[in-house]
Amino acid sequence: MADDPLVIFTPSGKRGRVPAGTPVLEAARRLGVDLDSVCGGRGICSKCQVAPGKGAFSKHGVTVAEDALSGINAVEERYDRIRGLKPGRRLGCQAQIQSDVVIDVPPESQLHRQVIRKSATERVMVMDPAVRPFYVEVVEPDLDDPTGDFQRLSAALDEQWQITGLRADLEVLARIQTVLRKSAWKVTALVWDNGLEPPRLIDLVPGLLDGPVYGLAIDLGSTTIAGHLVALDDGRVLASSGLMNPQIRFGEDLMSRVSYSMMNEGGAAEMTTAVRDGLGQLAAVLADEAGVDPALIAEAVIVCNPVMHHLMLGIDPVELGQAPFAPATSDAMTLRAAEIGLQIAPAARTYVLPIIAGHVGADCAAVVLSEQPQKSEAPVLMVDVGTNAEIVLGDKTRVLACSSPTGPAFEGAQISSGQRAAPGAIERVRIDPVTREPRFRIIGVDEWSNEPGFDEAAKATGITGICGSGIIEAVAEMRMAGIVDPSGLIGSAEQVGTPRSIPQGRTHSYVLHDGTDAGGTLIAVTQGDIRAIQLAKSALFAGARLLMDEFGIETLDRVVLAGAFGAHISPLHALVLGMIPDCAVERVTSAGNAAGTGARIALCSRAARREIEDQVHRITRIETAIAPRFQEHFVAANAIPHATDPFTELQTQVTLPVVSYNTAGDGRARRRRK
Repeated sequence: MADDPLVIFTPSGKRGRVPAGTPVLEAARRLGVDLDSVCGGRGICSKCQVAPGKGAFSKHGVTVAEDALSGINAVEERYDRIRGLKPGRRLGCQAQIQSDVVIDVPPESQLHRQVIRKSATERVMVMDPAVRPFYVEVVEPDLDDPTGDFQRLSAALDEQWQITGLRADLEVLARIQTVLRKSAWKVTALVWDNGLEPPRLIDLVPGLLDGPVYGLAIDLGSTTIAGHLVALDDGRVLASSGLMNPQIRFGEDLMSRVSYSMMNEGGAAEMTTAVRDGLGQLAAVLADEAGVDPALIAEAVIVCNPVMHHLMLGIDPVELGQAPFAPATSDAMTLRAAEIGLQIAPAARTYVLPIIAGHVGADCAAVVLSEQPQKSEAPVLMVDVGTNAEIVLGDKTRVLACSSPTGPAFEGAQISSGQRAAPGAIERVRIDPVTREPRFRIIGVDEWSNEPGFDEAAKATGITGICGSGIIEAVAEMRMAGIVDPSGLIGSAEQVGTPRSIPQGRTHSYVLHDGTDAGGTLIAVTQGDIRAIQLAKSALFAGARLLMDEFGIETLDRVVLAGAFGAHISPLHALVLGMIPDCAVERVTSAGNAAGTGARIALCSRAARREIEDQVHRITRIETAIAPRFQEHFVAANAIPHATDPFTELQTQVTLPVVSYNTAGDGRARRRRK
C-alpha cells in the first residue's frame, strides 16, 4: 500500500513498501535482497546484521527518522552484551521497519560474498621505493659517552649507510631503547626517504631483517576499495583483496554523498569514519592473507577520486558539489598512515597521488602513470569506469581529462536482478539471434549454462543474479538478437518471437533464467534495467565525445578500457552498446585495474611520483558539468548504439537488426504517422 513504509536497501538499490512492523530480514527476502541468516531469525547467528541510515537521502527522496526502526529489543541487547555488535548495527531479524528507511547490507552480511575483480597485473618496474631496510650495529653508550640512543643510531646510519639528518616520530622514539638492548645493539632500521624531506625512521627490527619490507597500493573507489600488498624489494604482489566501501550506505554515487554531507550535520565526519574503518579492515585482511606482520608494512599509496580523497582526509566535500568544483588541495600529499585508519608500522607514511581537477581524481592520475598516454604517437582514449567514469584522451602533443557521472548500474547496482560480482552471478551472456534462446556463465563455474556439467557445478552457488559485466553483455546481446530496438525498448513475445519476453505492466522483460520451479529466482532484464544502462552509457559516451571535440578529432585510433569493467567486458559488446565512440574492435584493449597498477608503480618508485606530479600540471581538464555540448551528446547516445553516429567500424563486425517496438501500452506496434 502507498501508506506503507518505503525501505531501500544498499548497495543493491532494491526498494519496496512493506507493512509497518515488518522485520528487516523479512523485507529483504520479499525484495530479493542478499541478506544472510542461518538461525531462522532467532537472533543467534548475527549473520543478518544491517546498518540503518539516518537523516536526509536526497537521491532516494526520503528522510530517515531516528525511530525508523523499532527500538533495540532484549534479543539484541543479549547478543550485544555477550558477543558485541558494531556501533550502529542492528540484527535484521529483530529490527522492525516503522517508517521510511535506508538500510545498508554490509559485505559480511551478504550471502554471496563479493569477488574483488580488481586483481593485480604483472608490470616491469624500476624499483626505487621510499622505504628501505638498513642493518646497522650501534655503539653502546657508557659513562664516558652517554649520548642518546637515537643519536647513536643516527650516527651509525650516517657512518655505515650515509643517511644524514634522520628524524623520528614519538611512537618510534618510545621503542628505541628497548629494541636496541634486546638485540645487543644490532638492528635493522626501516627508513623512509622520499628524496624531498629529511629521512624518517619508520621502525626498528631486532637483528638482521630476514625478508623484505612491505607496502600497500590501494585503489579507494566509490563502491569498492581494492588493495595489493607489495614486497618492496622486487615489487611482487603477495596478496590482493578488497571490500565494498562502507560509505555506500550514505549513497551509491558521489553526489549523493556530497548531498548527505550538506543535509546532515556531521554527515561528512560519519563518512570519514566509515571509509577509514574500511581502509583499516582491508590492511588487516591483506596482512593476514599474506602472513605478514603489519608492523613490516611501512608505506601505503592511495589513489581515489576527489570526493573520496576529501572524505578520507576528513575534509568536507561540499565545495566539490557546486561550481567551480574546487578541491581543498590538489597536490600530492604525504601523511602518517595512522591518521587515516591504517594500523601498520608505527610511523608508516601514506602517499596520496595528486588530483587532476575537482571531478578528476588521483585515480585518473594513476591511470595516466600506468598507461602513459603522453608518449603515444596517435590519440588514445582511456576509460576507467566505476560509479564515476574518468576519461583521458591524449598523445605526445597534449593530454585531456574529464569525469562523467555514470552511476552504479555498470557494477550491478540498481538493476532488478543485479548484484555484486560473487559466485553464482551471471557474468557472461550470449543470445541466439534465430531462436532468441540465451546461454550464460556464472562466476565460479567454467561451463556455460547449455553445456554438460553446468547444472551440477552450479548447485554449489546457485544462480543468484546478474553482475555488471553480465547486464552489459545481456543488453548488447538483446540488441544484436533484435529483442531490443535502437531506442532501448524490449519487444513483446509476438514482436520478438520468443515466450521469454514477458509482460511487466506497460512494458516487457526478457527472462534469462527461471529457477522458480526449484525454489530459485527469476532473473530477467527489465525495461527499467535497460534505461539504467542507457543513462550510464550515455554519460560515458558524452564525456569521451567532449574530449574528442576539444582534441579536434572525429575518429579514434585506440581505446583502452581500464578498471574492473575493462577486464571483463568484450570490446564488441561495449561497442554494440555504444559505451565508447566507434573504433576498430581489435583496437579496443583492456588495461585491467590501471588505477591500482599506477598506485603500485608509485609505491615502488620515487621517480614515478615526481613524474606524475609534473604530468598532472600538463593535463587539460574539461568540466562536463558546464560543457555546452554534453547534453547534446548525452541525448544522442541514448540510442543503442547511437542515434546519429553510424558506427561504421562496428558495422564491419556485426549487422544490427532494424526493428522498432514503439508500443501504445498494450504490446501492439504503434503506427508511424506519415
